[in-house]
Amino acid sequence: MKKITIIFLLLLSFVFAKEDYSEMSTQELIAIIGYVKNENKDSFMKELNSRIPRMTEDEKVLYIETIEKLEQNEK
Repeated sequence: MKKITIIFLLLLSFVFAKEDYSEMSTQELIAIIGYVKNENKDSFMKELNSRIPRMTEDEKVLYIETIEKLEQNEK
């Protein structure tokens, strides 16, 4: 019975857990730009925007290209 309770609580915590984007690399964040759930977009954008000043030139180019592709797909 204890195992079932522990498993249930663990699964419940996964359901209500928010994504922690601070653990992801900048490249990973850029790669998932168009795939973030609406309820997580605020924390995602906050983390991504905090990294923009520290991005390498390659990361900035990839970021801009990804944003432009996303905007084109939305039209």
